[in-house]
Amino acid sequence: MFGLANPDRFLRFTRPLTPMLWVGAAVLLAIGTWLSFVAPEDYQQGDTVRIMFVHVPAASVGLGIYLALGISSFFALVFRHPLADAAARAAALPGAAYTFLALITGSLWGKPMWGAFWVWGDARLMSELVLLLFYIGYMALRASIDDEAKAARAAAVLGLVGLINLPIVKFSVDWWNTLHQPASLLREDGPSVAPAMLTPLLIMMAAFGVFFLAYWITSIRTEIVRRRVMSLSARRAMEADHA
Repeated sequence: MFGLANPDRFLRFTRPLTPMLWVGAAVLLAIGTWLSFVAPEDYQQGDTVRIMFVHVPAASVGLGIYLALGISSFFALVFRHPLADAAARAAALPGAAYTFLALITGSLWGKPMWGAFWVWGDARLMSELVLLLFYIGYMALRASIDDEAKAARAAAVLGLVGLINLPIVKFSVDWWNTLHQPASLLREDGPSVAPAMLTPLLIMMAAFGVFFLAYWITSIRTEIVRRRVMSLSARRAMEADHA
């Protein structure tokens, strides 16, 4: 795995993998979407429960993406590896998109269930909003500093700080009284979701995860090429100045 930290090896290894991930994500998303619509209504929530098939995968994968961003930031900051920095940078946009989607779908789900689109005192909602702000702050910080090396270091520090929020998002329903129900999937006695709803939910989670991997790897490959082009352009500019 550490051999893939070499940009050339990474490009060679991911060249055939990338299209397979895109195709896999499309197939999983199509199957998951179809099963989400044919799944039975919930006896309490009715058709509103179908929002779960988007909300839960978006929230779960968005949380995992920030973990990937934080780990990549650690390797970028400590070992100053350009590929780790590229990985952290590439994770920010899809992570923010997934987290935003989780907040929007959660609000749409919350209105009929709780009677309100948003409850400011809810720990899960607030910690999820903080997660989105960390994503936005990471991208804004990188964009605000012209020097790429300084921008990478500053963003890596922010990325590491944001890791503190992950356990708060995950365990907020256990630590405080919130409107959200406790965990339904990762339980000692097994998932509490009915099998007819569990199958499309797991497929949609897989679809969201594979889609992120496809986007992430594609973005890292693009970033590697971009940096090489910039380095080559800078070298040619220096050679022209000395000519």
